[in-house]
Amino acid sequence: MPLADDAQTMLDALNASFPRVEEMTGADARAAVLARKRLSDNPERVGSVEDLVIDGPGGALPLRVYQPLVVPHGGPRPAVVFAHGGGFVFCDLDTHDELCRTMANAVGAVVVSVDYRLAPEHHAPAAAQDVYAALAWTRASCAQLHADPARIIVAGDSAGGNLAAVTALMARDLGGPALAAQVLIYPVIGDDFATPSYLEFAEGHFNTRAAMRWYWEQYAPGGTSAAAEPHRVSPILASTLAGLPPAVVLTAACDPLDSEGSAYADRLREDGVPTIHRRHDGIFHGFLTIPSLAITGRARAQLWADLAVLIA
Repeated sequence: MPLADDAQTMLDALNASFPRVEEMTGADARAAVLARKRLSDNPERVGSVEDLVIDGPGGALPLRVYQPLVVPHGGPRPAVVFAHGGGFVFCDLDTHDELCRTMANAVGAVVVSVDYRLAPEHHAPAAAQDVYAALAWTRASCAQLHADPARIIVAGDSAGGNLAAVTALMARDLGGPALAAQVLIYPVIGDDFATPSYLEFAEGHFNTRAAMRWYWEQYAPGGTSAAAEPHRVSPILASTLAGLPPAVVLTAACDPLDSEGSAYADRLREDGVPTIHRRHDGIFHGFLTIPSLAITGRARAQLWADLAVLIA
């Protein structure tokens, strides 16, 4: 399916300007991406935004907590623990600030955005351990956050989708905290670079096969098979997904990650996990954080509606 005109224009710009990270060191790639960061001069107004630091497994762990502008029906609100994307190597609280603000208001939820440890300085599963620590903190802090402990969600996009999926597995396997749902937005699921979508969209669609190989080398040197607990790096390697919380999985049809995200949604269903899979045609990886695209507004509206059903 061809891309819409605005999506094609954006894709052309991204293909022309995004750094060839696979030719860089981790530090240089992070600096190159940071140089591209542009913050909104007029961010969406929310109830409040608080930056704080908690004790994480690797030391100080920064979080950003968003309260919604309006809380439907009053009382405790859902809480979303959010892990940003960025290939496990870059991006931060600021790069996903717009999405978190919009999510807080649209869902009427407290959003806890996690500034987890990055690769290559910190290898797997350090980032997932940080997101799990943020989840545990959120559960313990529900009273002060005005959050409902029965409606805690873990969410993330791209590499953050991997961390959200792994955190859901950790919460199941370690006896909590209990989750109401998991939201996996075009998630990185495994290091198999021969899937149909990897082969079809290896080049020319912003997120490339070469870049994904490099991201994995930074995060999990030697590959998933070399990890002590492979399923905490590639969640699809878990012996079973039974007992996980209901899932919303969003994939983009013109994305090297489409096949693995779709396969994970299928596996969740096969293992008895209620799962909604939204596959968006004619669009590339990362689109949900580009609000200027027409498809982004529609996809976000659908995602908020799916979440509303899960946390009703």
